[in-house]
Amino acid sequence: MQNELPKNYAPAEFEDRLYRFWEEKGYFRPSEDKNAPTYTIVIPPPNITGQLHMGHALDNTLQDILIRYKRMAGFRTLWLPGTDHASIATEAKIVEAMRKEGLTKEDLGREKFLERAWEWKKQYGNRIVSQLKKLGSSCDWSRERFTLDEGCSRAVRKVFKQLYDKGLIYRGERIINWCPHCKTSISNAEVEYEEQNGHFWHIRYPLVGGNGYVEVATTRPETLLGDTAVAVNPNDERYKDMIGKYVVLPLVGRRIPIVADEHAQLDKGTGCVKITPAHDPNDFEVGRRCHLPMEVVLTDDAKITDNYPKYAGMDRYEARKAIVNDLREGGYLAEIENLKHEVGTCYRCGTTIEPMISLQWFVRMEPLAKPAVKVVKDGKIRFVPERFDKNYFHWMENTQDWCISRQLWWGHRIPAYYCDACGHTVVDPDGCEACPKCGGHMTQDGDTLDTWFSSALWPFSTLGWPEETEDLKAFYPTSTLVTGYDIITFWVSRMIFSALEYTGEAPFDTVLIHGLVRDAQGRKMSKSLGNGIDPLEIIDRYGTDALRYALATGNSPGNDMRFSDEKIEAARNFNNKIWNASRFVRMNLDIETVSLPAADKLATEDKWLLSRYNRLIGEVRANLDSFELGIALAKLYDFIWDIFCDWYIELVKPRLNAKGTEDNLTCQNVIAWVLSGTMKLLHPFLPFITEEIWQALPHEGESIMIASYPEADPALSFPEDEVSMERIITVIRAIRNRRAEMNVPPSRKAKLYLVSGDHDTFNDRVSVFFTRLASASEVAYVDTYSDESAVQLVTDCATAYIPLADMIDTEKELARLNKEKETILSEIDRLNKKLSNEGFVAKAPAAVVEGERNKLAKYRETLAGVENAIAQLPKAN
Repeated sequence: MQNELPKNYAPAEFEDRLYRFWEEKGYFRPSEDKNAPTYTIVIPPPNITGQLHMGHALDNTLQDILIRYKRMAGFRTLWLPGTDHASIATEAKIVEAMRKEGLTKEDLGREKFLERAWEWKKQYGNRIVSQLKKLGSSCDWSRERFTLDEGCSRAVRKVFKQLYDKGLIYRGERIINWCPHCKTSISNAEVEYEEQNGHFWHIRYPLVGGNGYVEVATTRPETLLGDTAVAVNPNDERYKDMIGKYVVLPLVGRRIPIVADEHAQLDKGTGCVKITPAHDPNDFEVGRRCHLPMEVVLTDDAKITDNYPKYAGMDRYEARKAIVNDLREGGYLAEIENLKHEVGTCYRCGTTIEPMISLQWFVRMEPLAKPAVKVVKDGKIRFVPERFDKNYFHWMENTQDWCISRQLWWGHRIPAYYCDACGHTVVDPDGCEACPKCGGHMTQDGDTLDTWFSSALWPFSTLGWPEETEDLKAFYPTSTLVTGYDIITFWVSRMIFSALEYTGEAPFDTVLIHGLVRDAQGRKMSKSLGNGIDPLEIIDRYGTDALRYALATGNSPGNDMRFSDEKIEAARNFNNKIWNASRFVRMNLDIETVSLPAADKLATEDKWLLSRYNRLIGEVRANLDSFELGIALAKLYDFIWDIFCDWYIELVKPRLNAKGTEDNLTCQNVIAWVLSGTMKLLHPFLPFITEEIWQALPHEGESIMIASYPEADPALSFPEDEVSMERIITVIRAIRNRRAEMNVPPSRKAKLYLVSGDHDTFNDRVSVFFTRLASASEVAYVDTYSDESAVQLVTDCATAYIPLADMIDTEKELARLNKEKETILSEIDRLNKKLSNEGFVAKAPAAVVEGERNKLAKYRETLAGVENAIAQLPKAN
């Protein structure tokens, strides 16, 4: 057994030491028991650009709670860690660093740039890993993966080839979401919509021949340059005679046709819609149906192309102002209408995205989405809470083809090759140098794949797929995915359809959804608000366990949580309470091993504690199995703080002091057994403090984290003793509450008379509880008691009487009450005079007069109470 615990709880003294101990001992690796059931979690891989934030801290705390619980519960557990290469974010950071050196990507060339990127990953990529370790994450670091490592890259290339051969990956010109800042396409899932102030510009397009005009409206007048038609609804009587005729495109002078298409709505605006097929997804479809030309007017950095010399090189917003001004001067501008509308922005940099026609690679989603919807509807994968399956279904049932190519260098390069001579395309995961058709030189596609393409394979590529590895056989499918609701569309949906397509199995059986960590006011944490909280600073100040407690307490699946100073202070107070109670227990132990005594040796309070502890085990296990982690922690908190610390320890202090007695040994064994077991129950939540305390107690085994998680035992249920102890506590609480109401200090002792028919509970053996915890000078068990001046307390099982003279100093109390009576009489007199003043009553607002009358009534009521209290005082001898 270790030495006594230090006086003060100082987590910095042991947290790093314990983590090294666990890691060196190999406790994070799966057990060698291959007959044990498996439980697997794959970590949502943080970006290598990342630094631990509160979202990471919450996500990984929840995962660690589950994996530590299952490990102790006898499962062969694997929590597989890794990081994501994060194409856009990482490349942006490297490009920014190069910009400060006066360099561009093009200055270096692809190979040199990638050398820099790998060097950057080596320098900064492990920062987030060391921070996850600081959080206590019990991942198997020997299996750590990276989305760009050779195994994951091989899986990506195989999947691309497999989908291409099945016709589920294709290359084509379509409207995509283009980020002018990141200079790459992004998928629909990566577009974040925000409400912005904008305008509808109403523009007149003259009819060819000078016979009037049609009016259209747009929120992006700069795209007018790319208009190739005006559409009207074929059923719109207003324009039936115009279909097939032409208008002149303002400022450009190009003749464009009026076409019939149902995209134009009869009841919206004028019924005429400008069609810009190269810069709007709906217009693109109209263009395809009506065989319209595609006129690109913006460059990849959102500047006007050289085809329009007057505006060439202008940024899109600069061009917008110039074009609107020219429309006004030319008499084309009919009206400017203010509006608020949802505008798509890049999830990574916040730049407004530009819909643009582009030659890109796409995944055909409909055939992949259908089985992914079915597997959730059939219950093979469940969302916790269940309501989030609606988000999933909405996305998957309305999904569009996924644009997977990115105009970046850092990432998985697309394994497609084009013949320089004949243009033939070959997709080959192993590369292709010579054209199989003409023998010409092949050039690889310069684009990389969307980061989420490789992340979609994470649950099985990390376990060795496409090879049939031992890890894949043992740990796939995985068990629980823990993630935020904000990436159900980005990641969860793609993992599900990918796993079904490539492995034939669902990647996990449960998706545990958590919410966002918000500030104390409920606001999202952001740099702009300056309300971000650095979890590493919290750890430095309060310790990892305090942070984990604050994140887990009150946590409810799927709901956002507020992080506040009060939460972290409550966490610190709880840890101090545990530490001080454990230190007290340790100081009173001289046993080397713990053995629970036979039931007939146990006192009522022992059986009560054991029974409550036994019930706690069952409830905590049930809560953890149902992913009610916040509820489980609340029950542990209540048991430790209230039952164990505030009651049991206080009840048994006399027994712990009675060294050398059999009763003392019984008490030592019970208190050590329950404290040790409670630390095991609490360990998944607060791993460091529980290990340090458990090591200081008599124990078997090397570490609490590989000890068995407690199981409820019917032999430890003592319902009758539980009832008896609860009755005693009820009486003690009633006495304490009444004394507090009467401002009687604990130091003033008073004789207690107890009347009860439950003689098995209320007898001389429990008198010490009342003398220690209810400030009783002595206890008398009587059949009746008559003293009208005594304080009477009635519970459901007993009536307690305390002579009032024992509770108070009669002369002092009489003097206090008489002084209070004088004050009240003075106020009553003042209010009577005020309310007798006819001028006040007539001129003052009715509410003020009524308020004064209410005050008078309350003072009279208080006076009656004081006079009654004086009458009840015992007469002096």
